[in-house]
Amino acid sequence: MDAAKLNELKKFIQLCKSSPSILDDPSLSFFRDYLQSLGAKIPSSADTAADSKSKSYVVEESDEELADAGVKINIEEEEEEDEIIESDIELEGDTVEPDNEPPQKMGDPSVEVTDDNLDASHSAKAKAMDAISEGKFEEAIENLTQAILLNPTSAIMYGTRASVYIKMKKPNAAIRDANAALEINPDSAKGYKSRGIARAMLGQWEDAAKDLHMASKLDYDEEIKNWLKKVEPNAHRIEEHRRKYDRLHKEREDRKIERERRRRRAQAQAEYEKAKKQEQSSSSRKPGGMPGGYAWRYAWRYAWRHAGWHAWKC
Repeated sequence: MDAAKLNELKKFIQLCKSSPSILDDPSLSFFRDYLQSLGAKIPSSADTAADSKSKSYVVEESDEELADAGVKINIEEEEEEDEIIESDIELEGDTVEPDNEPPQKMGDPSVEVTDDNLDASHSAKAKAMDAISEGKFEEAIENLTQAILLNPTSAIMYGTRASVYIKMKKPNAAIRDANAALEINPDSAKGYKSRGIARAMLGQWEDAAKDLHMASKLDYDEEIKNWLKKVEPNAHRIEEHRRKYDRLHKEREDRKIERERRRRRAQAQAEYEKAKKQEQSSSSRKPGGMPGGYAWRYAWRYAWRHAGWHAWKC
């Protein structure tokens, strides 16, 4: 006997088993009579249709019904993790309260500097240095401000005034002067040194370490060395702390992405199983319905359409 025809016969017999009402079709009366001649008991059409009088052939079933019928719905719910609470960092060294006074007077770089202005500027700086040696910092600031106004293009003047502001524990003012010095001369060692010390006074350890390292490359001295000894341990602790929690946050985000991937895949699988079950149910109840293989094909398309390609490709 031809294998293909035998296979078709097997499918037909399977269809008759799942839906005996198909034998009520007048075109199959010869087969029904044959079965009855062999003593087969065939249910009446009233028995097979009693529970489906008011139902369509495509039956919508709940997830619970599908689960009872053997379709496993297993959509993994996302597990909420506690927020990562960063621990405090144990830092060493004293800091000062930021100075919030109005900005100091700055020079006008567009002013033409004459020889007389240069001489007067140098004279004012000399007076400032004398005042510094005597501990008269306010007087030194006044003289250095005068020197800056006379010669606003001198990075040294700004750097010197910045160092006096550091002695007065006014780090923000020192940073403003250091920035001005570096704008005029990007290689100003005094500018980097003053800004690095001022930032350390404010507890800006990492930025302070960068400035002090730059200053040491340009013009190394013992004061820079001593400040680096205070600053570098804190800068390293902060860097290690940041790396640790960056890693923890990344791992947490990776776990979240993985949970979402599994959830979408499980949801897609559930939709596929549900659609397949509905198609099989429809085929078994409708005379002449599609064989199981076609039902699966349409179930696949249903899951593809409802769950989305992204879930399946994962």
